[in-house]
Amino acid sequence: MGTVEETVDGEDKPWAEVGPEAARRLLVAAVEAFAERGYHATTTRDIAGRAGMSPAALYIHYKTKEELLHRISRIGHEKALEILETAADAEGTAAERLAMAVRHFVRWHAGHHMTARVVQYELDALGPEHRTEIIELRRRSDAAVRRIINDGVEAGEFDVPYVPGTALAVLSLCIDVARWFNVEGRRTPDEVGAFYADLVLRMVSARKPEAEPRGAAQK
Repeated sequence: MGTVEETVDGEDKPWAEVGPEAARRLLVAAVEAFAERGYHATTTRDIAGRAGMSPAALYIHYKTKEELLHRISRIGHEKALEILETAADAEGTAAERLAMAVRHFVRWHAGHHMTARVVQYELDALGPEHRTEIIELRRRSDAAVRRIINDGVEAGEFDVPYVPGTALAVLSLCIDVARWFNVEGRRTPDEVGAFYADLVLRMVSARKPEAEPRGAAQK
């Protein structure tokens, strides 16, 4: 069975950073299988078959199924961290940087929705050592979003009473896109990213001034 590879931003060869070619094909097949069936329901035979290879060929490149999941998870989390830290370090107001972070983060989760489902929802299948490594990447992603929101609060741009909880809510909202996004739907990854950026800015923006008490104008 051939694999169905996700493409976004004009990419012709997803996972191009993975080599050699056979290892890349196996990783792409694993993404597809894990996304469709879940990690625990997928066998190494399933993965090898999707890649058009024998089960024995898989072990030349990956010692275990868990090693495959770890490679997918690490690359995906490193990409997510790059998106968020780039926005956090960018010039501009906190609102501009937060919009940039959300727009690109959501765009990636929509454009790579199969990969993102595996990256974000199969964490518990990793072994303790690998899970600790990935949790640290997630912690750094959370810190990047907190930094932007804190900057906005300090500059008077945002009215956020609890920054850690708000950062978690923003990330959760963005990540959930991978669960429901449909390439045959009406909105493109770009459009979903823009919509979510606007939504998040509404979440953190300063409250409107309270109305004057009745009779205040007559005093």
